Amino acid sequence: MDIFSQTNYHFIGIGGIGISAIARMLVLAGKNVSGSDNSRSEITDDLEKLGIKVTIGQKAQNIGENTEVAVYTIAIPPDNPEMQEARKREKERKILCLSYPETLGELTKEKYTIAIAGTHGKTTTTAMVAHIMQKAGLDPTVIVGSKILTDNKDQNSNFKKGESEYLVVEACEYKRSFLNLSPKILVITNIEPDHLDYYKDLEDIKSAFAELKSKVPADGFVITEAEYKEVKPDFELLVPGEHNISNAQAAIAAVEKIGITNQKAKEFLKDFRGTWRRLEYKGEKAGRIFYDDYAHHPTEIKASLSALREKYPDRELVCVFQPHQQERTKIFFDEFVKALSLADTVFVTPIFMAREKPDTTISNKILAEAVNKFVPAETVENVEELILLTPFTLKGDPNKNFCIVMMGAGDIYKWTPKLIE
Repeated sequence: MDIFSQTNYHFIGIGGIGISAIARMLVLAGKNVSGSDNSRSEITDDLEKLGIKVTIGQKAQNIGENTEVAVYTIAIPPDNPEMQEARKREKERKILCLSYPETLGELTKEKYTIAIAGTHGKTTTTAMVAHIMQKAGLDPTVIVGSKILTDNKDQNSNFKKGESEYLVVEACEYKRSFLNLSPKILVITNIEPDHLDYYKDLEDIKSAFAELKSKVPADGFVITEAEYKEVKPDFELLVPGEHNISNAQAAIAAVEKIGITNQKAKEFLKDFRGTWRRLEYKGEKAGRIFYDDYAHHPTEIKASLSALREKYPDRELVCVFQPHQQERTKIFFDEFVKALSLADTVFVTPIFMAREKPDTTISNKILAEAVNKFVPAETVENVEELILLTPFTLKGDPNKNFCIVMMGAGDIYKWTPKLIE
């Protein structure tokens, strides 16, 4: 069955940043698309505006009788009622049931695919490659794990439909998802320990990347850090930080393989505005500048805080950090403490739970107490409590200059509007 020639599709976990891009692609192609998720979000709201029926709460009957293809995010457990219904119908040969990585993999077989992989920087690098190619007139289709920011907020999206042969995709390493892809050009930004709830160790992670490299054909290209660092970093960027210079070098090295000169690529990147929740400027209120940032690994935290410190050397740097997953917090505990201590003040929210059972040996209080040995740090349980604390309350010194970053891969970004309003 050609999965993209069908008419009726249902997405289980449609609010995921990757899977929602495929849903967008199909509804824009005139398909009938529905989906479900456990909670409403900015992503699900955007999908509903496109005409997709999104159900909050997951149950078997959400999969309509006319459904021909069910696509699910790999975060969905096998005992999920919709997954069980989809698998049942698949056994009865009534529908095709595929994961998001499998679906994306089928799409990469149809296009000249440029895939961006790596522990850090892949989202921004993917967006940079797409930006350069678009400005060069190559009109790629783009699937990225965030929303590319533009001057028109209504056009910010994780998917762009292109008319050319090119496909630019972000390649996620979790559970070896990226091994479903068929890239012609592969960029590996870097490799570090992460997702240790799945991978055994760094060597296990490296083996997955090695397997991905082996999928690139003989007439394709693999670009690693050693190669892209040869790109001379003499360019201007709107997005701050040394890590974004590195991302730009990787993007420039990639597009060079399809005929875009370094000089042209550097010129095109001058107006690149960044991506959603990657050091995204959110606004200012009474001398307080606010950013949202997706950083949830110590290396990413260090890069983001260093970038803000460089951009705002005269401001007090405040980090409101939402740890993502208990196991990650425990494994990288000392590294988190060291990275967060780059801020002047730290507030730690409850840990965002994902794919795990409660663990009483780790908490936001334990992390905050450790950070407090180096810089002032305390816990905060909700945004209402945060609003009452200095430097958020206007009852404090209105003339004090703060740079405040709301940081984490969970739902911490939902707090930001309440701080600025």
